Amino acid sequence: MRILILGAGAGAALFLAACDSKQEAAEDRMERAAETSATVAGPLPAALGLSEAQLLDADIIGADGKDLGDVSQVLRGADDKVDRLLVELDGVGPDRYVHVPVQGLKPIVRGGDTDLQTGMTKADLDALPEVKLPAP
Repeated sequence: MRILILGAGAGAALFLAACDSKQEAAEDRMERAAETSATVAGPLPAALGLSEAQLLDADIIGADGKDLGDVSQVLRGADDKVDRLLVELDGVGPDRYVHVPVQGLKPIVRGGDTDLQTGMTKADLDALPEVKLPAP
């Protein structure tokens, strides 16, 4: 019986490692695409008076000043205007991504960083539908 349990545990560990590496590969691919897009877009403002590179560097912060997530990708609508951001939510557990509309975000300068303040709470962001990254 022990052998079966150990075997199942090892199989589960291998399965989880494979899932983690697929997730990491998808995240790496998304990050490269986002950086390439920001480079191509250049220094011109993309949304909220910020360039794509500045948007990618921004954290999403709540009205209380607490970090809620990190911008991972700048997304455009059919009209080619930035309308939402792909945000990796801060928290415990596996990485979780959601789309956050640009409307309602406000650039806030904190020290040498420009972040984006939202009126949404952590619970509001957690309630948004999860965005699954495409497989690499």
